[in-house]
Amino acid sequence: MNLTLDFGNTRVKSAVFDGNKCIHEYAYEKFSVKECETLLSMFQIKRAIVCSVTAIDSILSEYLKTKFNPCIFLDSQTPIPIINAYKTPNTLGPDRIALAVAAHELHPEHSVLVVDAGTALTYELIDETGKYLGGNIAPGANMRLKSLHDYTHKLPLVSLSDTNSNIGSNTNDAILNGVVYGIAFEIDSYISFLQSIYPNLLTFLTGGDAFFFAKKLKSSIFVSPNLLLIGLNCILNYNLCPVHE
Repeated sequence: MNLTLDFGNTRVKSAVFDGNKCIHEYAYEKFSVKECETLLSMFQIKRAIVCSVTAIDSILSEYLKTKFNPCIFLDSQTPIPIINAYKTPNTLGPDRIALAVAAHELHPEHSVLVVDAGTALTYELIDETGKYLGGNIAPGANMRLKSLHDYTHKLPLVSLSDTNSNIGSNTNDAILNGVVYGIAFEIDSYISFLQSIYPNLLTFLTGGDAFFFAKKLKSSIFVSPNLLLIGLNCILNYNLCPVHE
């Protein structure tokens, strides 16, 4: 069995795979040796892959290396089953490349756009030949809300919530509408723009705010909150092939 770990900006997501089938998943506020030991008591996990956009505790890192063979810490040197055409691969976040791998694995006959609505709002584009072309990075919803408060003198800090009005009739609603509809229109417009270039384009929406924004979009999309974990499992299995050892 495979263990996939995604250390994000706000939480840690894990999944256990038996082959290509996800049999267990969980999100943690903090993931330590204790949580890993609990997983090992539940499942016969032999291999692991770690994706992190934050620093990992050295004790946990060493523990993972001793418990799993292999234990892959995903970076720009890790072999992947797609072509990486990014001009600066050393600066490419491992989470972004894992999303690209997953999208191509699920729909290899299509060009695919992955929109990750999390702390940041990221876009990843993979063509139908399996080439990762790059993407865009923008502030996520909560980052936009916080920025409006932090960089002005009087605007309040508004929490992300649903909005039913087309135009804000008070300051809180004006801020909320500006952020929510701004992101929704941005995503829809970018999908439409890319579809004019890649007619067979499919779009995945993932990340912590995926379900929130899915109902705001006019475009046809696939919502897959655990897309990154699927991509990590694909990369791990790819590296188990003898040619990649």
